[in-house]
Amino acid sequence: QVQLAESGGGLVQAGGSLRLSCAASGSLFSISAVGWYRQAPGKQREWVTTITRSGSTNYADSIKGRFTISRDNAKNTVYLQMNSLKTEDTAVYYCFGSSSWSDYWGQGTQVTVSS
Repeated sequence: QVQLAESGGGLVQAGGSLRLSCAASGSLFSISAVGWYRQAPGKQREWVTTITRSGSTNYADSIKGRFTISRDNAKNTVYLQMNSLKTEDTAVYYCFGSSSWSDYWGQGTQVTVSS
């Protein structure tokens, strides 16, 4: 079993920055990739970014060049650095972890970008 806990959300003006954190605990040996999804009001949850165990990263086109995912293996923590935030980035951001047999999710953290 894996537990994920996000933090770092909040209110920021457009053009500003936030850094989200996702602390993982439990059977981490089973996790092959971690990343972030987000869900805006009235919309479906959408994939944002993923980082694999080897460090390979992928990003959604909507955030490419503005968001950066990274990981600190010693702290079992994944970060999402979000720069040049736009009002359309407003959403609940969820951390996820994937293994061969299951996906794990955090409880989500709210990011609100004001104009």
